[in-house]
Amino acid sequence: MKAYLARLVETAPSSVQALDDVREYLQARILGVLQRQGAMIPLAFQGGTALRFLYATARYSEDLDFSLEGHAGDYDFRAYLDAINREFLAEGYEVQVKLSDKKVVHSAFVRFPGLPYELSLSPHRRHTLSVKLEVDSQPPTGATLATTVVRRYLPLQLHHHDQASLLAGKLHAVLQRPYMKGRDVYDLIWYLSDPAWPPPNIELLNNALRQTGREGRPLNLRNWRRAVREKVQDVAWDRVEDDVRPFLGPGADPSLLTRDNLMRLLR
Repeated sequence: MKAYLARLVETAPSSVQALDDVREYLQARILGVLQRQGAMIPLAFQGGTALRFLYATARYSEDLDFSLEGHAGDYDFRAYLDAINREFLAEGYEVQVKLSDKKVVHSAFVRFPGLPYELSLSPHRRHTLSVKLEVDSQPPTGATLATTVVRRYLPLQLHHHDQASLLAGKLHAVLQRPYMKGRDVYDLIWYLSDPAWPPPNIELLNNALRQTGREGRPLNLRNWRRAVREKVQDVAWDRVEDDVRPFLGPGADPSLLTRDNLMRLLR
């Protein structure tokens, strides 16, 4: 499998693109292990990497995000990580797994020390490439789930939030973050520029907002756009392109990420 990674690096147009491709390949392999371990029964895939794998958005994402939607008795994060560790070790990778599962959001870093150096992507022998996994063990209620078979480096059967619930998750992040990231702007424009994308799952959005302490009247299908318009007034627009550019694949145009374009879509 490392030989495949070497070929992937050779065909990339730049070292930045190559690192993104290598990380995405590792993400796909990790998802494959989770699938075989039965993790896709209790867990639902969400977030930016879910958009990338399910809908081929041009934005790469560093994390694998999940919510625990099934029975907690079917969920064993430590066992999943042990299986991931064993699989990569068997193929000659150096792997380090760092786990934190004492809080509501369980997280782990799966680290590959020296891999960028081995692939001639870094001059530093201990340069580490990491994939972060996060599981919300007490997610807000109201998500609608779907299952999709995709092929990204390998066939995957992904249990995930449906389109309306994915948009609700992004809106919750946008409305509750202390500041909006360039990647949030990219995702919002990506969602809203598709006329076929359904409106947000309002039940899930309001439950998530209440869970994270937002006060006031619930949002609805008539006023959620206004709430987002008010939030984006505080965006540091001069930094949006620089923030998201390292995560964009070929063909993406960060110059479209402007206040005027987002406001047009939020009317």
